Amino acid sequence: GPAYIEDNCTIGPNAYIRPNTTIGNNCRIRSEVVNSVIMDGTTAKHFSYIGHSVIGENCNIAAGTVTADFRHDGKNHVTIVKGRKVDTGLRKLGAFLGDNVRTGINTSIYPGRKIWPGLSTLPGEVVKKDKMV
Repeated sequence: GPAYIEDNCTIGPNAYIRPNTTIGNNCRIRSEVVNSVIMDGTTAKHFSYIGHSVIGENCNIAAGTVTADFRHDGKNHVTIVKGRKVDTGLRKLGAFLGDNVRTGINTSIYPGRKIWPGLSTLPGEVVKKDKMV
């Protein structure tokens, strides 16, 4: 801990729940999760990494999915808000996935990227830009 896990969750085997994590109701987690919010009904069952991220309801995080959260150059993360680049002031920033997002196996998501509700990624996809409808 500190971590908060709601009701009716299955955690493990092989899960690593690190500090500052909140997991909603009815989730199934077998992944490494740190400093993230995972909302109700989400599944991350097969060795993925969710760091400094917000994951919506009823998402499926496929095997090998990684939310990158640290810039190689050590600078603050920048993300797009309403079409403009915004310096977040953060050295670690993961992904933001809307409700009902499905990732394909071995998806890699760049820091600060957003995937809109109901969208999915292909197996092996590298998400370099926000995925919108």
